[in-house]
Amino acid sequence: MNSNRYTSDKSGRVTVPKQSADSVTITNTGYNNKTISFSDLLDAQQVVLEKQFTWTDLLTPMFYILYGGIWLLLIIIFAETGLFIGFFFPGDSLLFVAGILSTTLVDSISLNTGNDFFNLLIISGLCAIAGILGNTVGYITGKKVGPAMFNWRDRFLFKKKYLHQAKDFYDKNGGGAIIMARFIPFIRTFAPIVAGIVNMDKKKFGFYNMVGCIAWVVSMLFIGHYLNSFTKKQFGFDLEKHLEVIVIGIVLVTTAPVLVKLFFTNKKTKPSL
Repeated sequence: MNSNRYTSDKSGRVTVPKQSADSVTITNTGYNNKTISFSDLLDAQQVVLEKQFTWTDLLTPMFYILYGGIWLLLIIIFAETGLFIGFFFPGDSLLFVAGILSTTLVDSISLNTGNDFFNLLIISGLCAIAGILGNTVGYITGKKVGPAMFNWRDRFLFKKKYLHQAKDFYDKNGGGAIIMARFIPFIRTFAPIVAGIVNMDKKKFGFYNMVGCIAWVVSMLFIGHYLNSFTKKQFGFDLEKHLEVIVIGIVLVTTAPVLVKLFFTNKKTKPSL
């Protein structure tokens, strides 16, 4: 076997003299090497390398969808509000990307209807159920152990300031906070817990919980899917190939209201000279 090295062109393609007895090892920084026998390699065949895991992958929505599919997506939607340690999950951007990859997700569970709209409805229904159950668990947790949480010390997976922010948000907006909190990172994790702490009526919480979950899931999934379709048709811009920009944009949009509020609050409370 020859030990020659070949480099790909700008498009990522490489031309290699083919002899059936040889094999080729494909390498790329950050990806696992892959060795293929020429006897098994077809002409013009595309080879996909598996990306090596890094801790930063936990902050990227594509990682969860590629390696966990729709089941991991549902677990994360549940955990983000059902478990108070779920605040670091990228819920908004994860749903947005799930909308873009909706066909792939329904294919994985053999529920592809052949229609984008109905495929999105299937994913929306599953994600809404996961979110509603997650919020319900958070609410029950708040009723059981919530008051004691205000005395907990800060840990890596628990920050007491998020609990206080959620309580302030709830005190100001009442039941509507359950709906609005769905669209605000960190706050949405602790909003159902706070609702349990203040003994919000079960039926009232159940109503706002359903409305908030459905509104959040449907808006994120449908915007992700149809915005990607629009930009591809109108501008030839595939959002799937620029997900890092999309994720940053979603984080900025969803956290901007909280940051603005904190800025003006600090400005008001700052003593004048």
